Amino acid sequence: MNKLYAAYCRTYQTAFKYATKVLDWSGPQVIRGAGSVKKLPGVLKSRDISNVMIVTDKVLHSLGLLDSLKAGLDEKGISYVIYDGTQPNPTIPNVEEARDLYINHNCQAVIAFGGGSPMDCAKVAAARVAAPGKTIPKMRGTLKVLAKLPDIYAIPTTAGTGSETTLAAVIVNPETHEKFAINDPCLRPKVAVLDPELTVGLPPHITSTTGMDALTHAVEAYIGRSNTPGTTAAAEKAVKMIFASLETAYNEPKNIQARDEMLNASFYAGVAFTQAYVGYVHAIAHNLGGFYNIPHGLANAIILPYVLRFYGEAIYEQLAKLADIAGLDTAGKSTDEKAIMFIDEICDMNIRMKIPSSFDCIKEEDISTIAERALIEANPLYPVPVLMDKEQCMQLIRSMMA
Repeated sequence: MNKLYAAYCRTYQTAFKYATKVLDWSGPQVIRGAGSVKKLPGVLKSRDISNVMIVTDKVLHSLGLLDSLKAGLDEKGISYVIYDGTQPNPTIPNVEEARDLYINHNCQAVIAFGGGSPMDCAKVAAARVAAPGKTIPKMRGTLKVLAKLPDIYAIPTTAGTGSETTLAAVIVNPETHEKFAINDPCLRPKVAVLDPELTVGLPPHITSTTGMDALTHAVEAYIGRSNTPGTTAAAEKAVKMIFASLETAYNEPKNIQARDEMLNASFYAGVAFTQAYVGYVHAIAHNLGGFYNIPHGLANAIILPYVLRFYGEAIYEQLAKLADIAGLDTAGKSTDEKAIMFIDEICDMNIRMKIPSSFDCIKEEDISTIAERALIEANPLYPVPVLMDKEQCMQLIRSMMA
C-alpha cells in the first residue's frame, strides 16, 4: 500500500478510536434463559407500548416460531403487524416495505425476530421512520443516521450475528449488487431476548455457519487495533464459549445448554466488535454476499483462515492467547506454533461441520470490483492489524476460488 495512504488510514483509525470514547456504549437490557421470549410482552406493557411491528421472514413465520410471542402480545392487549418479507440478505426494498407498514399501522416500536437479516431490516426500517428525509444510501457508513429511533426489541433465533447488541446493520442495494454497512449507536436495540428454545430447530448448516460468524466477530475485534479492556474481555469470553459449545450444538441440536452458551457467546462477540470493529474478513464477505447472495455466516467461515494467514506474524501473539483460551493442547508450544494451531483448528472445525474451504461461485471478471468495494468499506475505518491494498485483496480472493 502507498505509504502516505497507509499513514492516513492509521491516523484516521487512531483519531476515530479516541473520538468514539464520548459515545454511549451501554448495551441493551438482556432477558436470558429458556422461555424468556414470553417475558417480552410484559416489558412492552410496562413501557406503555400498545402497538408494534414484528420484522421476521417467511420461513420463521411459517414454522410457528412466533406463536408464543404472538400469544403473549394478545394476552397483554398489544396490537401487532408482521412484516415477513425479509430476504436472507435484506435489501433496500425490504426496508422500505417494512417502514411503510410501520407508518401505515401507527406502530410505536419494532420487534426484530430472527437471524441477522430480520434484525438488519428492522434496524434500518426504524432509522427510515426516524429520518424520513434521508435515503438508505445516505445512511451508509458511520454516524450517518443520527436520529432518535423507535425502540427496537431484538429476539435472535440464530447464535451468530450478535445484532441484538450491535450498532451495525448491513443492507443490499439490488440494483448495484452492493452490500454495505450502516453503523450508528442509535441502531442498538433497547432489549435483547436470548431464548435458547428458539434455536433448537435450526438446521445443522445454519448452526455451524452462524456460530463461525460469531467466532469471526470475536477474533476480528480481538486482533484489531481499537480494543479496549471491555472488548478484549468480551471477545475472550466468546471464543472460549464457542470452542466449548458450537460443535455440541451442531451434533446435538436439542442440547439446550449448548444452545444457551452459543447465544451468549454470540452476544459477547457482538459486544466486542460493535466497539472494536471488524476487519477484512467482513469487508470481503459483505461484497461476496452482494455479488453472489452467499449467506454471511458461510462467507465469514470460509474467509476467516485466509485473512488470518495473510496477517501472519503480526497477530501471532493474540492468536496464541486465543489458542490457550480455546482449550487447545498448547503445552510446550511456542507463540508461533500456538497461533498456527489456532488457525488450523478453525479449518478443522469447518471440515467437521461440513463447511467448504473455498467458493465455487467467484468469477474472475468480478474480482477487481469485489476487491475495490471491500477496500472502500474497510479502509480507512477498520483498524486491521495489517493494511491491504487492492492487488493483495484480489490475490486473496483468487486464492479462495475452488
